[in-house]
Amino acid sequence: MSSDKVLKEAIEEWVELLKNKRGYYEGKAVSLWKTIVGPQIASETETVYIKNRVMFVKIKSGSLKHELEFARKKLVQNINKETDYNVIDEIYFL
Repeated sequence: MSSDKVLKEAIEEWVELLKNKRGYYEGKAVSLWKTIVGPQIASETETVYIKNRVMFVKIKSGSLKHELEFARKKLVQNINKETDYNVIDEIYFL
């Protein structure tokens, strides 16, 4: 029984570390948004947040939103590359 308890505690600690790690990288991805897209696009961004591995970005300009739709996959790749972690799977422009 003792080794079962130790294993259970180790798994619980590992899960807690993963939760904290994901939150860290999500915060890093949000803070890197301006660097990744550049100042001009960042100035047209009102809100950036991540929920369930999806980054949500509110864009002020409809035409910019349309243009960014075409760059969606590349942005996901760049964000994951810059954070050194597979933090998002998708971006939605609002």
